[in-house]
Amino acid sequence: MPVQVRGEVLSIRRVGAYHALTVVAPGIAEHSRPGQFVAVAVGGEETSMFLRRAFSIYDVSERGVYGGTVEFVFAVTGKGTAWLAARHAYDPIDVVGPLGRPFAMPRDPARCLLVGGGYGTAPLFMLGKALATRGCRIDFALGAATEDRLFGALDAKRMATSLAVTTEDGSVGEKGLVSEALPDMIARNRVEVVYACGPMGMLRAVGDIAADHDIPCQVAVEESMACGIGVCMTCVLPVVGDDGTTRMVRSCIEGPVFKSDRIRWPDLGTVPNDTLGASAVEMG
Repeated sequence: MPVQVRGEVLSIRRVGAYHALTVVAPGIAEHSRPGQFVAVAVGGEETSMFLRRAFSIYDVSERGVYGGTVEFVFAVTGKGTAWLAARHAYDPIDVVGPLGRPFAMPRDPARCLLVGGGYGTAPLFMLGKALATRGCRIDFALGAATEDRLFGALDAKRMATSLAVTTEDGSVGEKGLVSEALPDMIARNRVEVVYACGPMGMLRAVGDIAADHDIPCQVAVEESMACGIGVCMTCVLPVVGDDGTTRMVRSCIEGPVFKSDRIRWPDLGTVPNDTLGASAVEMG
């Protein structure tokens, strides 16, 4: 179960275009699993920014001098993340977690391809460590628009059997989209399962390529989350259930990890007509 912790900032550092913030958060670190996230209060006690900000967990330390710690990565995109970027060591910070559905692990050792875009790569490193303990082979494909927006290349190089890097402007690695590197990697490394996290367009492309190769694919979606606990319904997307019925499900509760082939990618941002309850919504 998630817990609310009034912790404190242990450290904050710049990583290219991003910030990595480590917070002392006992009770969250010990129960976090790859793919889950935290919801962080921003703005301080007197702020008008009452909605929390959701961030995928990059790393945890279950014990230490200060207790369990959680690290997450973010880009400054508005007032809330700008406030976070201005934090210093020992500043108080309010965190809820771990939240969401994590990645599912293979029962037996498997050849796993981990695909990340931008700082969306962050949750894949906890996943990589967990897969390694199960004897899985790990290959990484990382992409970004520019070199400073690439995240985790050194981490990936340390834990992966092979690493492909792409940037859209060609500033590092191969020029192009990360999805363009996948067919060759899948064939060359005989990949058996794909995990991905990053922008929604990238996730759709990765899922399509995995489906073309008849490989299971799990994706951690980056839908905007306002509350993080399933109340506000801002992060819903159409997903096909085991019974074949489409439902509008909450990324923060039923996700953020989904089987890619269950997401109705062309219908994102809409309520498809055949969605359970859609007729009632139209009548309302």
